[in-house]
Amino acid sequence: MKALPKKIKFSEDTIKRLDVFLAEQLETSRSQAQKIIEDNDVSINDKKANKAGLMLKTNDQIKIEKKVVEKLTPKATAEKKEKEKIPDLKIVEITKDYIVVEKPNGLLTHSTDKNEAASVATILSKKYPELKKVGDDPKRPGIVHRLDKEASGLLVVARNQAMFDHLKKQFKDRTVNKEYSVLVHGKVNKDSDFIKFNLERARSGERMSALPSTVRGELNTTGKDALTEFWVEQRFINFTLLKVKIHTGRMHQIRVHFLAYDNPLVGDPLYFQKKHKDRWDKACGRMFLHCTRLGFTDLDGEYKEFISELPKKLADFLLLLK
Repeated sequence: MKALPKKIKFSEDTIKRLDVFLAEQLETSRSQAQKIIEDNDVSINDKKANKAGLMLKTNDQIKIEKKVVEKLTPKATAEKKEKEKIPDLKIVEITKDYIVVEKPNGLLTHSTDKNEAASVATILSKKYPELKKVGDDPKRPGIVHRLDKEASGLLVVARNQAMFDHLKKQFKDRTVNKEYSVLVHGKVNKDSDFIKFNLERARSGERMSALPSTVRGELNTTGKDALTEFWVEQRFINFTLLKVKIHTGRMHQIRVHFLAYDNPLVGDPLYFQKKHKDRWDKACGRMFLHCTRLGFTDLDGEYKEFISELPKKLADFLLLLK
């Protein structure tokens, strides 16, 4: 790794992202450069830089904390570690129009503003380059819907624009059938129910919040409508296994709704109650949320449905509760 001066001057005529420039200068991976920026260890013109995507201008002065540079992993080693972390992506069905996969826990559906190297979208687009021309966003080639990184299960990815538009309309019209297997803390007394809290993004930006149904005796119309339906599959002493169907596709919908229902998901690192954040979450080792059923119509108007069994890790965890 290069010996780094206290300050680096950006003297190129072309515009370049901060994380790309740092990765080149430090001879490290882009993800490590992004981590340095997120940890507030980089300054531009004596002002802290907090976004990896900041565009540098000629004569900008970039300062990196020396302690951080000394701890960096060389690029080759870092990239090797990142590659080793990529989980397997199982392809359930592949046609000329779409690909159905089982997304494993720990893998993003698509990259975020942090430009992560591994996601369903990046893995598939490398294997099927035609995906790069499909969709509304280059960062989400072929991606019509998503599963949270902590969740697992079935996803459909469009291989051409016609299928992308066809699927997009089905999701908009709420005709896609999506069912999940979910384990929550506590006993759910009702055998089935609907959860209808509207959702909005919290001030932090990373979380969503469930809104009260009424305000001062009147219907609360703020936020976005969200509808979750569930049926009890099995009750344990302190847990309940549910089959969940979402009629809307809001961000973190299932997780936020069941937190508001006072039954947060087992293993959820973001939406939890302190009284439930115990050894059982650690024993599970992940969030208990798996998309088990996915149904949609293809371009010929034929209904297609796919089923995914619980991952072994989740199935084994249920055995511990009996």
